[in-house]
Amino acid sequence: MDFSPTGWGRAILWTALGAFGCAAVTLFIDSFNFHNLGPDALRWSIMLDVLVPLGLAGPILFFLLGKLRELAIAHELLRRHAATDTLTDLLNRGAFTREVEEALADARFAEDGMRGTLLVVDADNFKAINDTYGHEQGDAALRLIASSIRGVLRSADLIGRIGGEEFAVYLPGTTLLIAEAVAERLRQAVYGAEFAPEGKPHQLTVSVGGAVYDRHLPFTELFRLADQQLYAAKQNGRNRIAVASISHYETLPAAAA
Repeated sequence: MDFSPTGWGRAILWTALGAFGCAAVTLFIDSFNFHNLGPDALRWSIMLDVLVPLGLAGPILFFLLGKLRELAIAHELLRRHAATDTLTDLLNRGAFTREVEEALADARFAEDGMRGTLLVVDADNFKAINDTYGHEQGDAALRLIASSIRGVLRSADLIGRIGGEEFAVYLPGTTLLIAEAVAERLRQAVYGAEFAPEGKPHQLTVSVGGAVYDRHLPFTELFRLADQQLYAAKQNGRNRIAVASISHYETLPAAAA
Protein backbone atom coordinates (compact mmCIF):
# COMPACT_ATOMS: atom_id res chain seq x y z
CA MET A 1 0.00 0.00 0.00
CA ASP A 2 1.22 3.49 -0.86
CA PHE A 3 1.96 5.45 2.32
CA SER A 4 3.32 8.53 0.54
CA PRO A 5 1.47 11.86 0.88
CA THR A 6 -0.25 11.17 -2.46
CA GLY A 7 -1.29 7.59 -1.62
CA TRP A 8 -4.39 6.23 0.10
CA GLY A 9 -2.35 4.21 2.59
CA ARG A 10 -1.49 7.20 4.75
CA ALA A 11 -5.09 8.46 4.80
CA ILE A 12 -6.44 5.04 5.80
CA LEU A 13 -3.80 4.53 8.48
CA TRP A 14 -4.29 7.92 10.10
CA THR A 15 -8.07 7.58 9.88
CA ALA A 16 -7.89 4.29 11.79
CA LEU A 17 -5.43 5.60 14.35
CA GLY A 18 -7.39 8.81 14.83
CA ALA A 19 -10.75 7.08 15.19
CA PHE A 20 -9.46 4.53 17.69
CA GLY A 21 -7.62 7.29 19.50
CA CYS A 22 -10.88 9.21 19.90
CA ALA A 23 -12.56 6.07 21.19
CA ALA A 24 -9.73 5.50 23.67
CA VAL A 25 -9.94 9.07 24.96
CA THR A 26 -13.71 8.80 25.31
CA LEU A 27 -13.38 5.53 27.22
CA PHE A 28 -10.75 7.00 29.50
CA ILE A 29 -12.84 10.06 30.36
CA ASP A 30 -16.01 8.04 30.86
CA SER A 31 -14.19 5.44 32.97
CA PHE A 32 -14.37 7.74 35.99
CA ASN A 33 -18.13 7.10 36.02
CA PHE A 34 -17.97 3.34 35.52
CA HIS A 35 -17.98 2.54 39.26
CA ASN A 36 -21.44 4.13 39.53
CA LEU A 37 -22.96 1.90 36.83
CA GLY A 38 -24.52 -1.54 36.99
CA PRO A 39 -23.36 -4.37 34.70
CA ASP A 40 -25.89 -3.70 31.93
CA ALA A 41 -25.38 0.06 32.06
CA LEU A 42 -21.60 -0.43 32.05
CA ARG A 43 -21.71 -2.59 28.92
CA TRP A 44 -23.99 -0.07 27.19
CA SER A 45 -21.74 2.82 28.19
CA ILE A 46 -18.59 1.08 26.91
CA MET A 47 -20.31 0.20 23.64
CA LEU A 48 -21.36 3.82 23.12
CA ASP A 49 -17.90 5.10 24.08
CA VAL A 50 -16.40 2.94 21.32
CA LEU A 51 -18.99 3.01 18.55
CA VAL A 52 -19.94 6.71 18.63
CA PRO A 53 -16.35 8.05 18.22
CA LEU A 54 -15.64 5.44 15.54
CA GLY A 55 -18.84 6.29 13.69
CA LEU A 56 -18.32 10.06 13.87
CA ALA A 57 -14.55 10.55 13.86
CA GLY A 58 -13.82 7.89 11.21
CA PRO A 59 -15.76 9.46 8.30
CA ILE A 60 -14.75 13.00 9.25
CA LEU A 61 -11.06 12.13 9.50
CA PHE A 62 -11.18 10.15 6.25
CA PHE A 63 -12.79 13.09 4.46
CA LEU A 64 -10.24 15.59 5.78
CA LEU A 65 -7.28 13.33 5.07
CA GLY A 66 -8.64 12.67 1.60
CA LYS A 67 -8.61 16.41 0.97
CA LEU A 68 -5.02 16.61 2.22
CA ARG A 69 -4.15 13.83 -0.22
CA GLU A 70 -5.71 15.80 -3.07
CA LEU A 71 -3.65 18.83 -2.07
CA ALA A 72 -0.50 16.68 -2.01
CA ILE A 73 -1.28 15.37 -5.50
CA ALA A 74 -1.85 18.90 -6.80
CA HIS A 75 1.40 20.04 -5.21
CA GLU A 76 3.30 17.13 -6.80
CA LEU A 77 1.81 17.89 -10.22
CA LEU A 78 2.80 21.54 -9.91
CA ARG A 79 6.30 20.56 -8.80
CA ARG A 80 6.70 18.20 -11.76
CA HIS A 81 5.34 20.80 -14.16
CA ALA A 82 7.79 23.41 -12.86
CA ALA A 83 10.70 20.97 -13.23
CA THR A 84 9.80 19.48 -16.63
CA ASP A 85 10.54 20.60 -20.15
CA THR A 86 7.11 20.39 -21.75
CA LEU A 87 8.41 19.48 -25.23
CA THR A 88 10.62 16.51 -24.34
CA ASP A 89 9.28 15.58 -20.88
CA LEU A 90 12.85 15.79 -19.54
CA LEU A 91 14.10 17.89 -16.65
CA ASN A 92 14.38 21.54 -17.59
CA ARG A 93 17.63 23.44 -17.11
CA GLY A 94 16.81 24.73 -13.62
CA ALA A 95 15.65 21.35 -12.31
CA PHE A 96 18.57 19.47 -13.88
CA THR A 97 21.08 21.91 -12.41
CA ARG A 98 19.47 21.70 -8.97
CA GLU A 99 19.36 17.90 -8.93
CA VAL A 100 22.96 17.52 -10.08
CA GLU A 101 24.13 20.05 -7.49
CA GLU A 102 22.32 18.05 -4.80
CA ALA A 103 23.85 14.80 -6.09
CA LEU A 104 27.33 16.34 -6.08
CA ALA A 105 26.82 17.54 -2.51
CA ASP A 106 25.57 14.12 -1.36
CA ALA A 107 28.42 12.31 -3.12
CA ARG A 108 30.98 14.08 -0.93
CA PHE A 109 29.88 11.79 1.91
CA ALA A 110 29.43 8.60 -0.11
CA GLU A 111 31.38 5.51 0.99
CA ASP A 112 32.76 4.84 -2.50
CA GLY A 113 34.03 8.39 -2.83
CA MET A 114 33.33 11.19 -5.26
CA ARG A 115 33.08 10.01 -8.87
CA GLY A 116 30.89 10.65 -11.88
CA THR A 117 30.45 12.31 -15.26
CA LEU A 118 28.63 15.21 -16.82
CA LEU A 119 27.87 14.94 -20.53
CA VAL A 120 26.69 17.77 -22.76
CA VAL A 121 24.91 16.65 -25.93
CA ASP A 122 24.21 18.98 -28.85
CA ALA A 123 22.23 18.19 -32.01
CA ASP A 124 24.36 18.76 -35.10
CA ASN A 125 23.20 21.21 -37.78
CA PHE A 126 19.81 21.48 -36.14
CA LYS A 127 18.98 24.85 -37.68
CA ALA A 128 18.79 23.14 -41.08
CA ILE A 129 15.87 21.00 -39.88
CA ASN A 130 13.85 24.02 -38.78
CA ASP A 131 14.74 25.95 -41.94
CA THR A 132 13.92 23.06 -44.28
CA TYR A 133 10.94 21.36 -42.64
CA GLY A 134 9.61 23.90 -40.13
CA HIS A 135 9.61 24.14 -36.37
CA GLU A 136 6.98 21.42 -35.91
CA GLN A 137 9.34 18.86 -37.44
CA GLY A 138 12.16 20.40 -35.43
CA ASP A 139 10.19 19.71 -32.27
CA ALA A 140 9.61 16.13 -33.41
CA ALA A 141 13.35 15.72 -33.95
CA LEU A 142 14.07 17.00 -30.44
CA ARG A 143 11.58 14.55 -28.93
CA LEU A 144 13.17 11.71 -30.90
CA ILE A 145 16.67 12.69 -29.77
CA ALA A 146 15.49 12.94 -26.16
CA SER A 147 13.88 9.48 -26.21
CA SER A 148 16.94 7.98 -27.92
CA ILE A 149 19.26 9.33 -25.23
CA ARG A 150 16.97 8.30 -22.41
CA GLY A 151 16.79 4.78 -23.81
CA VAL A 152 20.47 4.04 -23.12
CA LEU A 153 20.61 5.48 -19.58
CA ARG A 154 20.23 3.82 -16.18
CA SER A 155 17.45 4.70 -13.76
CA ALA A 156 19.98 6.50 -11.53
CA ASP A 157 21.18 8.77 -14.35
CA LEU A 158 19.75 12.25 -14.88
CA ILE A 159 18.92 13.84 -18.22
CA GLY A 160 17.73 17.35 -18.95
CA ARG A 161 17.13 19.69 -21.83
CA ILE A 162 19.26 22.73 -21.07
CA GLY A 163 18.86 24.73 -24.25
CA GLY A 164 17.17 24.77 -27.64
CA GLU A 165 18.85 21.66 -29.06
CA GLU A 166 21.23 20.98 -26.19
CA PHE A 167 20.87 18.27 -23.55
CA ALA A 168 22.87 17.29 -20.48
CA VAL A 169 23.33 13.90 -18.83
CA TYR A 170 24.65 13.20 -15.34
CA LEU A 171 26.17 9.74 -14.74
CA PRO A 172 26.90 9.15 -11.04
CA GLY A 173 29.64 6.74 -10.03
CA THR A 174 31.22 6.38 -13.49
CA THR A 175 34.83 6.15 -14.60
CA LEU A 176 36.33 7.59 -17.77
CA LEU A 177 36.03 4.24 -19.54
CA ILE A 178 32.34 3.86 -18.66
CA ALA A 179 31.60 7.50 -19.50
CA GLU A 180 33.11 7.10 -22.97
CA ALA A 181 31.10 3.92 -23.54
CA VAL A 182 27.82 5.59 -22.50
CA ALA A 183 28.57 8.69 -24.60
CA GLU A 184 29.24 6.50 -27.63
CA ARG A 185 26.07 4.44 -27.06
CA LEU A 186 23.86 7.52 -26.93
CA ARG A 187 25.59 8.96 -30.03
CA GLN A 188 24.86 5.72 -31.86
CA ALA A 189 21.29 5.64 -30.54
CA VAL A 190 20.57 9.05 -32.05
CA TYR A 191 22.38 8.13 -35.27
CA GLY A 192 20.24 5.01 -35.56
CA ALA A 193 16.94 6.79 -34.93
CA GLU A 194 14.64 6.97 -37.93
CA PHE A 195 13.60 10.53 -38.71
CA ALA A 196 11.72 11.13 -41.96
CA PRO A 197 9.93 14.51 -42.07
CA GLU A 198 7.46 14.68 -44.95
CA GLY A 199 8.52 11.15 -45.88
CA LYS A 200 12.10 12.24 -46.58
CA PRO A 201 14.76 10.45 -44.46
CA HIS A 202 16.96 12.91 -42.59
CA GLN A 203 19.99 11.75 -40.66
CA LEU A 204 20.12 12.94 -37.05
CA THR A 205 23.47 13.20 -35.30
CA VAL A 206 24.75 14.63 -32.04
CA SER A 207 28.11 15.69 -30.69
CA VAL A 208 28.90 14.79 -27.09
CA GLY A 209 31.33 16.40 -24.68
CA GLY A 210 32.00 15.05 -21.23
CA ALA A 211 33.91 15.79 -18.04
CA VAL A 212 34.71 12.94 -15.64
CA TYR A 213 35.42 13.94 -12.04
CA ASP A 214 36.99 12.10 -9.10
CA ARG A 215 36.90 14.94 -6.59
CA HIS A 216 34.43 17.65 -5.66
CA LEU A 217 33.85 20.29 -8.30
CA PRO A 218 31.07 22.89 -8.51
CA PHE A 219 28.44 22.19 -11.15
CA THR A 220 29.26 25.39 -13.05
CA GLU A 221 32.91 24.39 -13.39
CA LEU A 222 32.03 20.82 -14.33
CA PHE A 223 29.64 22.08 -16.98
CA ARG A 224 32.27 24.46 -18.35
CA LEU A 225 34.76 21.63 -18.78
CA ALA A 226 32.16 19.37 -20.42
CA ASP A 227 31.20 22.21 -22.74
CA GLN A 228 34.84 22.62 -23.74
CA GLN A 229 34.92 18.97 -24.73
CA LEU A 230 31.71 19.44 -26.71
CA TYR A 231 33.42 22.25 -28.61
CA ALA A 232 36.32 19.89 -29.38
CA ALA A 233 33.89 17.27 -30.73
CA LYS A 234 32.25 19.89 -32.94
CA GLN A 235 35.61 21.14 -34.20
CA ASN A 236 36.69 17.61 -35.09
CA GLY A 237 33.78 17.09 -37.46
CA ARG A 238 30.62 16.58 -35.40
CA ASN A 239 28.82 13.28 -34.81
CA ARG A 240 31.52 12.24 -32.37
CA ILE A 241 32.34 12.22 -28.67
CA ALA A 242 35.08 13.89 -26.63
CA VAL A 243 35.31 12.92 -22.96
CA ALA A 244 38.14 13.81 -20.57
CA SER A 245 38.95 13.58 -16.89
CA ILE A 246 39.10 16.84 -14.95
CA SER A 247 42.62 15.87 -13.88
CA HIS A 248 43.69 16.85 -17.40
CA TYR A 249 41.64 20.02 -17.66
CA GLU A 250 44.72 22.15 -18.32
CA THR A 251 44.97 20.58 -21.78
CA LEU A 252 41.33 21.03 -22.74
CA PRO A 253 40.65 23.38 -25.68
CA ALA A 254 39.13 26.78 -25.12
CA ALA A 255 35.37 27.00 -25.44
CA ALA A 256 33.80 28.64 -28.44
CA ALA A 257 33.07 32.30 -28.13
